[in-house]
This record gives sequence, C-alpha cells and structure tokens, in this order.
Amino acid sequence: MHRALGVSTWVWTSPLTDAELERIAPRAAGWGFDTLELPVERPGDWDPGRAARLLEGLGLSATVCLVMGPGRELVAADRATVAATRDHLRRTVDAAAEVGSPVIAGPAYASVGRTWRMGPGEREARFAELAEALGPVVGHAAQAGVKVALEPLNRYETSLVNTVEQGLRAVEALPAEHCGLALDVYHMNIEETDPPAAIRGAAGRIAHVQVCGNDRGSPGRDHLDWPAILGALDGAGYAGPLVIESFTADNDAIATAASVWRPLAPDQDTLARDGLAFLRRAQRGRPASAPPDDGRSAPAPP
Repeated sequence: MHRALGVSTWVWTSPLTDAELERIAPRAAGWGFDTLELPVERPGDWDPGRAARLLEGLGLSATVCLVMGPGRELVAADRATVAATRDHLRRTVDAAAEVGSPVIAGPAYASVGRTWRMGPGEREARFAELAEALGPVVGHAAQAGVKVALEPLNRYETSLVNTVEQGLRAVEALPAEHCGLALDVYHMNIEETDPPAAIRGAAGRIAHVQVCGNDRGSPGRDHLDWPAILGALDGAGYAGPLVIESFTADNDAIATAASVWRPLAPDQDTLARDGLAFLRRAQRGRPASAPPDDGRSAPAPP
C-alpha cells in the first residue's frame, strides 16, 4: 500500500509559528513530502487559515498533533483542570478542521511526563473517567469532521496508556468512527513485545501513525523491522499517512521534554530527507535498508 508520507515541524522547531511554517513548508514540499504535521502547543501560536492557504499552494496536506503540556489533564484532576483541558482540545480540533487535518493525534488523557503508581483496578477506573471527560471533545470533533487519535506513550512519559492493548481499552467506550489510536513506533519499540502483532490487534481503530528510528532518528537507520511493521499496517487496513516525528536538539525546552541529548543526524534536514527516501523505497517493496551514509541524501530544493 502506498501511503502519503509526512513530517512533523517538531523536527526543526518548537513552538511552531507562522514564520517558521513559511520557512519549513516549501522545503518539505520541495523534497517530496505529501503531508506536514502541525503541533498545537498553544492555540494561536500559528494561524490555521494562513497555514491552510500556504499548504494548499504547495500541494501539501496537513495533520495536527495535539499537545498535553503541564496542567493539561483529563483524569485524576479537579473539575476546573479537566474543563480547561477540554477547551484546549476543542480549540485544537477547530485548528485541525480549518487547516484540513482529518485528525488530532496525541496523548489525550494526561500531561506528558506525569506518572503515578496505580493500585488494583485503578487503571480501568481511570479509563472510565477518561471516556466521560473526552466524550465531549470527541463529539465536538465529530461535528467538525475530525477524528481524535489517542496515543499510547512509553513508561517514562506516562503511566496510564503505554501499550496498544491499553489504548484500545481506553477508547472502547468512545465511538470508533470518531475516536481511534495514534500509533508511534518509537513508543511501541519500548513497550510492545511484538509491535507488528500489536498493530494487527488494533485493526479498525488505527487513526494515525507516526514513525522514526528507534532512537528518534531517521526511519531506516535503526534496528526496527520495517517490512513487518508496514506489512502489519497493510493487514490492519490502515491507509493514512506515515508521519516522521522527531525533535531538534537545538531547542532547550523540546530537547528536554523529548530527552534528545545529542544530534540524531548530521542535521535536521538530513534526518527528514533520509527518512523520506527510506520510506519511499520501503513502500515500493525494495530492500528496506538505510541509505548509504555518504552525504548524498535526497537533494535540497533550489
């Protein structure tokens, strides 16, 4: 299956702004990406209408990443915090609808980095609490033609939803046509004993997929079994984009949040271009090996 290939603006910058988007988008289009992923760290950082016009002119589609920063909580939190988090997610839905994204994808349950030990039965109780809290956001998204894609994160970033199985339990009470899972191979490499099997087990509820190397570098420069991963996505019927999500080490806040302590490629453009070249080959069924590290990555646009 030939899916659209995308890249997150987090590869280069955080938070995204109109000026940064105008710098990044033409380069991504010139390299041959189909989709650009736009994180909403704070609604208003970038203008969705302006972004929609820019991307349309470049022939790019958009996906939107929801961001759960400090204080964004839908479970184990007071009413005011839950209400404010719902408002934040509704505004993220509105931005997605305006820019033409079919999804908002991310850990729509708790702030990244928040962990706590749970006693017997607490996780299931929290999942029920989440369904009640997230339900109005899913309803708002349904009216806007946007799907909420809940993302399991690794154990160091959350203690609530780490595996695909847990993610499926977390969303089972919410309508499948409007709420599914966002699968990120970085987190799956840590938490799943058999990532392709986990992907197959999520058939029918996969709403979005993010990819990178096991170290958050370029897909293909790693130990992941990409033929098996792509084959499992085929078997699960996922036809949406594959979006490269990585992060720049040049921004202190995002590098700390994502634990990026060293450069993951000679430069961020190389990370994106090499990942794109690899995914193109892999989707065409060619040997899924990494491109030679000889500095001859896909050329930058003039």
